[in-house]
Amino acid sequence: MISDKAFIDKNSKLDTSVEIGPFSIIGKEVKIGKNVKIQSHVVITGNTSISDECEIYSFASIGNVPQDLKFKGEKTKLIIGKKNKIREYVTINPGTEHGGGITKIGDNCLFMISSHIAHDCKIGNNVIIANNVALAGHVEIDDNVIIGGNSAVQQFTRIGKLAMIGGMTGVEKDVIPYGLVTGNRSHLDGINIIGLKRAGYSSDEINGLNQAVKLIFSNTLLKNGIEEAKKFSNYKTVSEVINFLEKSEKRPICRPLK
Repeated sequence: MISDKAFIDKNSKLDTSVEIGPFSIIGKEVKIGKNVKIQSHVVITGNTSISDECEIYSFASIGNVPQDLKFKGEKTKLIIGKKNKIREYVTINPGTEHGGGITKIGDNCLFMISSHIAHDCKIGNNVIIANNVALAGHVEIDDNVIIGGNSAVQQFTRIGKLAMIGGMTGVEKDVIPYGLVTGNRSHLDGINIIGLKRAGYSSDEINGLNQAVKLIFSNTLLKNGIEEAKKFSNYKTVSEVINFLEKSEKRPICRPLK
């Protein structure tokens, strides 16, 4: 059901099952899939595609112009996957030309109240972004990551799969897969043991990953630590951490406190 008080551009493409509350605004280039529920006072604009079964709560702003002074109105996109929950006052911006042109969000994510997803971000599946979290431009977040409330992530930062970011953390360096990170200026607090257990990883796998991570960061030179940790590369999690670190060797990496 679409409220007769909603403002829907005639050129937008909405599935017949979409529900839209009063005073919501849907722009002309918007595409919305099956069984999407949009509450009142939501703005969805720009070249934005939203897939099936998403829920968008009041006062969210989706697809509006990026907060980037270099943006000059070029054609860019925002792509949102299936079964995402986007809560009140969330803002999600499309991409920019110099950043690849696309902001992309996977499936089954939760964006809590007042969180912000900036231009050119890439968000995986099953990600939870808590209240008041701010992601700067070009951030990449892999699957099953949780970011605690009032945290901020610096532009171009990568966060590996199943990492846990504690509340009120300033993330300014890449976070390894399965990492546990806290602090006013983030530091690595070990691995996300609780998250790994909940995800069904064996004790043997968790212990192997824990030993490998300690080896990696016990060396002053990261590449030496990585070489030592390769003796645990029979564990899938360890291989993923090593691949993450070797993928971009020149990027700053979040490390433990000495």
